[in-house]
Amino acid sequence: MEMVKVTLVKSLIAALPNQKATAASLGLKKIGNSKTLPNTDALQGKIKVISHLVKVETV
Repeated sequence: MEMVKVTLVKSLIAALPNQKATAASLGLKKIGNSKTLPNTDALQGKIKVISHLVKVETV
């Protein structure tokens, strides 16, 4: 399965509560945190919610 690396690049301070919860569900807490996750439809939906806060790379 294809893997995706998701990195938090902007602060969650001014983010909406649902965006903060989405980042937390991905395991992203601080700027610079990265997680490598399997590329699923559920993950793509989460990335879409916080697309302006993260950088996504294919691994």
